[in-house]
Amino acid sequence: MEAFYRPLGGGLFASTPATAGPWSPDAQHAGPVAGLFGRVLERHEPVPGTRVARVTLEILGPVPVAEVAVTARVVRPGRRVTLLEAEMTHAGRPVARATAWRILAAPERLPSVRHTPAPPPMPDTTPPLEAWESAHLDGYLSAMEWRVVKGALGRPGPGTVWARQRVPLVAGEADRPLVRALVLADSASGVGSQLDLAKWLIINTDLTVALHRDPVGEWLCMDAALHTSARGSALCEATLADRDGDIGRVLQTLLVDELPPV
Repeated sequence: MEAFYRPLGGGLFASTPATAGPWSPDAQHAGPVAGLFGRVLERHEPVPGTRVARVTLEILGPVPVAEVAVTARVVRPGRRVTLLEAEMTHAGRPVARATAWRILAAPERLPSVRHTPAPPPMPDTTPPLEAWESAHLDGYLSAMEWRVVKGALGRPGPGTVWARQRVPLVAGEADRPLVRALVLADSASGVGSQLDLAKWLIINTDLTVALHRDPVGEWLCMDAALHTSARGSALCEATLADRDGDIGRVLQTLLVDELPPV
């Protein structure tokens, strides 16, 4: 796998098999989708001294492992605060949308305030990739390197992992910090699920990533947990950190349904 996407020019990208999620080899994991939105939004009419602090992805339906187009526009221009919007289409049909707040970077003299403990040490070795039976392992899950601290994708329960990309988002490009955070963020519901994913279908309708600073380095730590309610839905929340400490939060709204018996 060379990358998640190959650039075709004019806002077009060819999705590689590395983008495929665990549910099907034909549908993309939303991690690469979010990362591609982040790449496009950061590059759209950039303003020196600002940074993208929050990205929200709305998933309109399955994103096929195929050619996709991404366009962006400014919704609310401003010197200190700008609202951006982007859309991803396949064969002319919208499959996902995203919004982002780009804000003025805080002064260097602003004191750092942290309310979370330092992330746990990263394990020295990468264990064999575990997931639920029938999960597609040859796409996104294998395109990421995982170091499990607590829990596992194949076992119910809150989880903590260190992870990094084995491949770049776009072939021939170095990934920016925002992209690396977004590519990992959509894994929260898998890392933190307290449900048996062999018995329950869990599909997130959205993804929100808010970062109070940009991550440093390739490795990121995610601590995730899932909340569910009968006759309700599910909510996943996660903390993101790098080796220097906390960087932000992830939030997902999820549909939960019973899988038919095999």
